Amino acid sequence: MSLPHLTVTALSPLDGRYAKKVEQLRVCFSEYALIKFRLKVEIEWLIALAAEPGIDGISAFNPSTVSALRGRIDAFSVEDAERVKAIEATTNHDVKAVEYWLGETFANLEEVAKAKSYIHFACTSEDINNLSHALMLSEARATVLLPVLRGTAAKLANMAHEHAALPMLSHTHGQPASPTTLGKELANVTARLSRAISALEHVTILGKINGAVGNYNAHVSAYPKLDWPRFAQRFVESLGLSFNPYTIQIEPHDYMAEYFDAVARTNTILIDLNRDIWGYVSKGYFKQKTKAGEIGSSTMPHKVNPIDFENSEGNLGLANALLRHLSEKLPISRWQRDLTDSTVLRNMGVALGYALLAYESLNRGLHKLEANPAKLAADLDEQWDVLAEPVQTVMRKYGITDAYEQLKDLTRGKGGIDRESMQTFIRGLKLPQHEIDALLALTPATYVGLAAKLAADVKP
Repeated sequence: MSLPHLTVTALSPLDGRYAKKVEQLRVCFSEYALIKFRLKVEIEWLIALAAEPGIDGISAFNPSTVSALRGRIDAFSVEDAERVKAIEATTNHDVKAVEYWLGETFANLEEVAKAKSYIHFACTSEDINNLSHALMLSEARATVLLPVLRGTAAKLANMAHEHAALPMLSHTHGQPASPTTLGKELANVTARLSRAISALEHVTILGKINGAVGNYNAHVSAYPKLDWPRFAQRFVESLGLSFNPYTIQIEPHDYMAEYFDAVARTNTILIDLNRDIWGYVSKGYFKQKTKAGEIGSSTMPHKVNPIDFENSEGNLGLANALLRHLSEKLPISRWQRDLTDSTVLRNMGVALGYALLAYESLNRGLHKLEANPAKLAADLDEQWDVLAEPVQTVMRKYGITDAYEQLKDLTRGKGGIDRESMQTFIRGLKLPQHEIDALLALTPATYVGLAAKLAADVKP
C-alpha cells in the first residue's frame, strides 16, 4: 500500500501532527532552505570574486547585475528548488545541481554568462555547505529560538514579580522544608534560563572557504599572488559569520557542538521546570484555566490534566537525545573528510523542531496557570514544625549549645506540631523577652527570609 505524502501520512510528527507549530523552522532547515542558503553563498562568492582586482579573469559586475543576482535569492521559490532537485536527479550531487541551476537561470544575463566559469570557483562542496549550515543556525537562533526563549523568561519573570510575596511551603527531598514564596521559586528558574539564553546567544558561529583540504590549493594554482586567507576571511565575515582559518575539508563543527550543547542545557533547565510545575499542579498550588470544549480524560470528566507541561517535557527529552548526538558526532571526521556528518546535519532542524515544540507547549501551559493562595496557606498552616529552624538558630545566638537537639526532639518525625505546641515551647525558653516576642509573632507564612525581595528583583 502506498500513501500520498500528506500531513496526515507524514512519518515524522513534526511534519504531521505538529506541522503548524514548528513551521517557523522550515524557513531555516527544510531542503528548500538548504538549497536557498547554498544559492546565497554561491552568488555572494561570485560577486566577491568579480569585485576583487587581483582576479583578472572576471570584472566587477554592474550594480544592476548585482541587484539581479541578489534579487534572485529573495525571489527563490519552491518551484525553483524543485528544478534544482530535478538537476540533482541527473548529477547525483546536490551542490553541483545549484551551480548548474545558476548557470541555467542567468544564461541571458550577459555579465554572469561571461563569468560562468567562476561560479563555484575553487570551491569544494563543503565550502558552500558549511557556510549554508552556519547561516541556517544563525537565522534559527536569531529569529526563532532566542525570541521564544526570551518570551518564556519574560513570562516567568512576570509571574515571579506577581507572586513575589505569596508564601509557599518548600519541599526538600519531597518533605516539608523552610518556607519560600511562589515568586522566588519562579525567580530561580528565570535566573537560570537567562544565563542559558545568554550562553546560546554568545556561541560564535564559524565558517570557512579554503578548498578541498583547507589549504587554498586550487586558489593558489590559479592566482598565486592573491592573499587568499585574507580574502576568505573578508568574505566569510561579510555573511555575518566568524572566520575559521584552520580546517580540514570540513569546518570541524566544534561551534555546532557548543551551539547544540547550549540548547540542550537550556532544555534541561526547562525539563526541571516542567516537572516542578507538574508537581505543584498535583499539590493544588496552581490551578489551570479551562477552555470550553476541551476534555481532560476520556472517562473522568472532572480532570484538568497538566498536558502542556507533559508534552513539553517529552519533547525536550527527544530534542536533547538528538542534540547530544549531534554535539558528540559532528566534531569527529576521519582524516580530512568522511561523509558521516552529511546525513546527521540534515537532522539539525529535527532536533531544534522538537525543542521549539516543547517551548511552545511550556509557554501555553504557563499562560494557563493560576496560583491557589488558599491551598498554599493551608499547607503552610499544617507545618508549624518548619519554625524549628529559626527557633534553634536564635537559641544558638544566645549560646544554648543543645538548641538543635532540643528542637529535633520536639519535632523530628513527630507530626502534630501546631501553633500552640510550638509557641508553648518558645515561651519556656531562657531568652530575652524581645526575642521570645519576635519568635511568637513568626508563622510559617511569614518565615520566608528575603524571598519576596529576591523575587521582585529578578530580571529576565
